[in-house]
Amino acid sequence: DFYKKGDAVKAQVLTLDKETRKMSLGVKQMTPDPWAEIEANFPVGSKHSVKVRNFTNFGIFVELVEGVDGLVHISDLSWSKKIKHPAEFTQVDTMLDVVVLDIDKPNRKISLGHKQLEANPWDEYADKFIEGKDYEGTVKEVFDKGAVISFSEEVEAFVPRRHSEKEDGSSIIIGETLLFRILEFSKENKKILASHTSIFKEQVETKRKKT
Repeated sequence: DFYKKGDAVKAQVLTLDKETRKMSLGVKQMTPDPWAEIEANFPVGSKHSVKVRNFTNFGIFVELVEGVDGLVHISDLSWSKKIKHPAEFTQVDTMLDVVVLDIDKPNRKISLGHKQLEANPWDEYADKFIEGKDYEGTVKEVFDKGAVISFSEEVEAFVPRRHSEKEDGSSIIIGETLLFRILEFSKENKKILASHTSIFKEQVETKRKKT
């Protein structure tokens, strides 16, 4: 990929074995090591526009400069979207804005983030979705263990099976828009636990107390 037979190149002698009459040469040693000044050129917290090189199941490898690649872990692509594979988010050879999260100079590794360029929306969600209060949501998926509902395009919650029963005894189905009560909100884990059943059961209990 670099040379063809007959090319003249400048190289540095790395090893010399007189007995076997062999020597090893290095070409990259003729240019400055980009990792030597890595912390000065790419300090933690600095922002850069980089080229996407390739994907793995766990993230995106990008090129900061020639000889320096970094990794954007799949969990650092978006605050709210659930991305199963990086190919859903971007494409190879496109540019991606990132921020440097961590530098491991001895092992020549750089951790980068994309979602950190924006404020964490879960700070806002924590003020909006209060435990014990009811909100309108739409059922997106139904599983054996429960259901996933959507409060908005960005905010989803899990409804355990025992909390998915409706007042008539049936279970919630995909596409229905109903009221759901927030049982648990975890900003750290980005998870919301909700219940539809708790709403009408509380109403029934209140009526019993009144009678």
